[in-house]
Amino acid sequence: MQKPPPAFFVFFAVALSIIAGAHAYVGLQVIGGLGLTGAAATAAWAALALSALSIPAALLGRFLLKPPLADHVAWVGLTLMGFMSFMLLGAFARDVLLGIFGMIGALPADPSVRAQLVAVTGAALLPAGLLATGLGFYFARRTPPVVDVEVRVPGLDPRLVGLRIVQISDIHVGPTIKRARIARMVAEIDALDADVVAITGDLVDGSVASLREHTAPIAELRARLGVFFVTGNHEYYAGAEAWVDELRRLGLTVLLNEHRVLERGGAPFVVAGVTDYSAGRILPEHASDPHRAAAGAPAGVFKLLLAHQPRSAFVAAEAGFDLQLSGHTHGGQFVPWNLFVPLQQPFTHSLRTLGRLQVYTSRGTGYWGPPVRLGASSEITRLTLAAA
Repeated sequence: MQKPPPAFFVFFAVALSIIAGAHAYVGLQVIGGLGLTGAAATAAWAALALSALSIPAALLGRFLLKPPLADHVAWVGLTLMGFMSFMLLGAFARDVLLGIFGMIGALPADPSVRAQLVAVTGAALLPAGLLATGLGFYFARRTPPVVDVEVRVPGLDPRLVGLRIVQISDIHVGPTIKRARIARMVAEIDALDADVVAITGDLVDGSVASLREHTAPIAELRARLGVFFVTGNHEYYAGAEAWVDELRRLGLTVLLNEHRVLERGGAPFVVAGVTDYSAGRILPEHASDPHRAAAGAPAGVFKLLLAHQPRSAFVAAEAGFDLQLSGHTHGGQFVPWNLFVPLQQPFTHSLRTLGRLQVYTSRGTGYWGPPVRLGASSEITRLTLAAA
């Protein structure tokens, strides 16, 4: 069991209030739509109350319970979190649409027909929410597909054409992502014959003591020129310094605002890495610094930067990097959260440009929280360098 930080309890109180309100809002629509009364309505409200409690229990479980009970509680609560997100989205969309139709006079004039329409749409929320959750669960839990990306680099040394970089990001080993899943992922990556493997942060959601067994297969990752890791924000929630030591023990090269000069066919190039964009708030000595990561690197060669958050790109461009690999966003993971990611990050997925810097943002190889992905597929990314 881990001890939660003090700020967690403030977050917990706010989250519990929001969760309770969301359940009440959904319950009023669905229970009314189904026409439940008496014992049936009481049972439905009791089920909603249990759901509302199970979600914060999933978040607190690793602090208060021991495995495997903590994991069982997490599975239930986090799955319900995804389900209720879809239900809340559906309920809100239904109310907005009914309101718009009402304003433009598109609803039936007969009050009884109108009431029936309201009831039917309320009842439909339940099967729609179950379907969305089932599809999201399938896409989250399947082995991530390999996404091939060609990166055309101006002035690239011909000897680096065809260099293969395999990126994984945001795996979030924790309550619902364990050793067996990591072992399958590692086997798939090793079959890709990479020159470089890059892990761009948020590998874990928990302490070294609780997850060492489950991250062990990472030691089997193979690449001709090395396996590199940079910290994400979740490493700092879980004890970044301990994880840096553990990953180095597993044979990974951890880059903390530093670089390595590698060679392919006699052509040198740089692989650099920065700590998470927000790391300095937790460990001041880990403040992210792309300029420091580039310091002393040879001039005129291809420079790759690993940076967990895409918003490191603005300083990375100033520091002279050619390509930045990031994650963090999960591509939004599932609707409606994909609508909010652009409010925090300049890029949410795929290959984008910022001046001469190209930025590839992975949708992530795992998931965080609910075991659900819908509208934002997970990925193992194979990037191949090409001449512009």
